[in-house]
Amino acid sequence: MSELKQKLSLYGLTMIAIGACIGSGIFLTPNEVTHHVPHRSLILWIWLIGGVISIFGALTFAELGSRFPKSGGVYVYLKEAYGDIAGFLYGWVILLVVNTGALAALSIAMVDFLGLFINIGASYQLYLAAGLIILLTTINIFGVKISEYLANLFTGAKLLAILLIIILALALTTNAEMLGQIEIQEDRIPKSMFSAFFAALIGVFWSFGGWHHTSYLSGEAKRAKRNIPLAMILGTSIVTIAYLLANYAYMQALPLSEIAASKRVAGDALEALIPGAGKYVAILVIISITGTVAIYTMSAPRIYFAMAKDTIFFPFLSKTHAKFKTPVNAMLLQAFWAVLLVLAWKNFVRIITFVTFMDILFMMLAAASIFIFRRKYPSVQPEVKAWGYPMIPLIYVIITALFVVNTAIHLPAESWSGLIILILGIPVYFLFKNYYKRSSTK
Repeated sequence: MSELKQKLSLYGLTMIAIGACIGSGIFLTPNEVTHHVPHRSLILWIWLIGGVISIFGALTFAELGSRFPKSGGVYVYLKEAYGDIAGFLYGWVILLVVNTGALAALSIAMVDFLGLFINIGASYQLYLAAGLIILLTTINIFGVKISEYLANLFTGAKLLAILLIIILALALTTNAEMLGQIEIQEDRIPKSMFSAFFAALIGVFWSFGGWHHTSYLSGEAKRAKRNIPLAMILGTSIVTIAYLLANYAYMQALPLSEIAASKRVAGDALEALIPGAGKYVAILVIISITGTVAIYTMSAPRIYFAMAKDTIFFPFLSKTHAKFKTPVNAMLLQAFWAVLLVLAWKNFVRIITFVTFMDILFMMLAAASIFIFRRKYPSVQPEVKAWGYPMIPLIYVIITALFVVNTAIHLPAESWSGLIILILGIPVYFLFKNYYKRSSTK
């Protein structure tokens, strides 16, 4: 029997939404944002806009999740709106690029922070990162309740870590500024604000990315039509507030030039205020990243499971563990590919651009599907409706579309690499369709 158990509560789902967002991004990417927009007020505005856009996305996906409370989330919305091939290509890209690329980036970042405490050779760093993915995948196989406990534990630790950084930075910078210990760099407006804004959004979207992972778990959620939408909205709102306060705290502790040059902004901010504190922040970041890897190794395999159940992917991926009722084969396949990406590791910034571009492309298409469903099923009244329809979904679609186009123009190498993988998925889809068609006629 290949059925999943419905055990996830609203609290657990909300913590998964928060935990999937808060990984390495808020501790690392503020340097990229500051590099593109070296202006204090504008930096906060960009993070606020990124949060509002994410909340608009969550409000839109709230209705989609209520309409289709099935495992797979975004995959289901795309398949129902545009056909099997759109759903397949999303799962294809999630497996080969988005989720596994994120796992590779996160695990490498975690090992990089671990290097502050242990001298780890370059080759061993990759093996350790791969080991983290394998370990957490194995743990998640033992049941969705264990996954929920992990999410609750790690996400609680992340929020406490960010709160601690904010409190310490704000409490300690008042006197420091009065003593002239912190140099305030003069703000600079970028020459091309439009391009700078969307370039800065790469790091912002990477940091906010993940709230929709809750939708992947619809088939295992209690009261999915209500709890999945609420979890996404609550999660994005909490993360937005946390990120705004964290960035304000960073700018209180460091001049913009140092933020732009820093690879570990959170640690450097506290190090500037309390000598030696940077290492303690690194411990919190390690916990945060580990928690996100735990969520990603658990959530996305539900997409491959749903694809196999819909007969458009490898049949063996529809198998669940006999005892724990988790999609064990889908989880193992994802872990295998993520490990390969780790071993082929190149560059953090290029990886997150590559991942974010493809992720936002499909998020845009999924959000646009709400207009199709409203027109196609006018009599269907979902339990949760998109607040502010049609303007909020439309704003989300327009801004994410502009982001995709701007990234494709200004960062063609990363963008076209993802698009080529997407195009290669088209013949693979037809191979699976023909395979299942031949199997059904035998």
